[in-house]
Amino acid sequence: MCGVVPQVLVFTSGRIRKTMNVEYMGLKEISGPLVVIDGVKDASYEEMVEITVGKNKRLGQIIKIDGELCVVQVFEGTRGISLENTRSKLLGKPLKMPLSKELLGRVMDGIGRPVDELGEIYPEKSWDINGEPINPVMREYPRNFIQTGISSIDGLTTLIRGQKLPVFSGSGLPHNQLAVQIVRQAKISDTENENFAVVFAAMGVKHDVAEYFRQSFQKSGVLDRVVMFLNLANDPVVERIVTPRCALTAAEYLAYEKNMHVLVIMTDMTSYAEALREISSSKGEIPSRKGYPGYLYSDLASLYERAGMVKGCKGSITQIPILTMPNDDITHPIPDLTGYITEGQIVLDKNLSQKGIYPPVSILPSLSRLMKDGIGEGYTRADHPQVANQLFASYAKVQEVRALASVIGEEELSEIDKLYMKFGRKFEENFISQDFRENRSIEETLDLGWTLLRLLPKEELDRISPDTIAKYYDISESGAGDF
Repeated sequence: MCGVVPQVLVFTSGRIRKTMNVEYMGLKEISGPLVVIDGVKDASYEEMVEITVGKNKRLGQIIKIDGELCVVQVFEGTRGISLENTRSKLLGKPLKMPLSKELLGRVMDGIGRPVDELGEIYPEKSWDINGEPINPVMREYPRNFIQTGISSIDGLTTLIRGQKLPVFSGSGLPHNQLAVQIVRQAKISDTENENFAVVFAAMGVKHDVAEYFRQSFQKSGVLDRVVMFLNLANDPVVERIVTPRCALTAAEYLAYEKNMHVLVIMTDMTSYAEALREISSSKGEIPSRKGYPGYLYSDLASLYERAGMVKGCKGSITQIPILTMPNDDITHPIPDLTGYITEGQIVLDKNLSQKGIYPPVSILPSLSRLMKDGIGEGYTRADHPQVANQLFASYAKVQEVRALASVIGEEELSEIDKLYMKFGRKFEENFISQDFRENRSIEETLDLGWTLLRLLPKEELDRISPDTIAKYYDISESGAGDF
């Protein structure tokens, strides 16, 4: 069924150069976003394929080779492709991303093509979107923190430069607003902030959500330091697999070639994983948990592990992947595997959201495993580790007291338990909750933490040293107000 156009001669600069310009006529099979080409010689895994349908050309990528059979996933989808009249040509190279510092301020589609009507990108380099693995020996341990201006993150689950810290959300929770606020407010130290950039990748989002992201960045004036990749819900599912890889390639270029500190925000990783499941099913692969492919862990790791700092490079890549937990189940394969690969998580809570608290960060299940080495004297403030530990311990005590109050009633609680109940309410209303436009410095966050801790007697502050209590607990010395 498949015919082959013979090799041709190409004339360049007065010399004859022989090249294999082979086109394969017809397809053996079409299955969802996949096509199967028969009789292919010398194909390579992940090699790009140009598919011609009439006058239109589409790009595809080889994802499976079985003898002379090649399975190709088509980025623009297979609609309108016929078995007999389709021509395919192997391009002899993987998918590459055109790279230049001109990417900053631009809006791209899921496979890195400009969609902002500002013209093409004139590349300085083109890199394979699959990236190069970082030698573990060459990794530097993340140290300096990134300030997001959000107290619940900066104070208790601090984001460290070079870290991968996911956000576990649920349907109906304001993770999109949180992503916009982080992009708008995130900063590193004042001396280095001019070398700070954000790469934002949205996968499987609706048109109104994509426009919300674009307008929010534009109105807040941060778009000139942001590279946006938008894969819409009606775009081909195959493109969704490529989007985070294009975004991370752009981030690697800015970090390792232009010495920039890059924050990569990817939303929604659940859409990515579902696209992976759909393509795996089309290939006829044996499914694993909940129908996801058995290689979901290694596939997610190939994305998350592209964050970090490399010895000899001034730049860094920090990741915040955002995922919506199906049925709010934190044991679902996507959040479960993500938690294994990454260094902590920020969990959003529906109960807090229903109370009108934004951002509804659930403090107790949230953690940042690297924050202990990136906060304190020389990084944030000397009292930060102790304040964070005490706030966490006191809020954990609040949950115990609330459970007791639900049984015996709040009136029957002891005086100290009533103080903890008050602390819990004020903590949620004033520390966790803040306005979408409010940008708190780390000093403001820590001072607010001390104001809350003053609601409790000094004897209850068992996670703070006496010297630190003497320095910060007294209102007259700290200069902080009260509620």
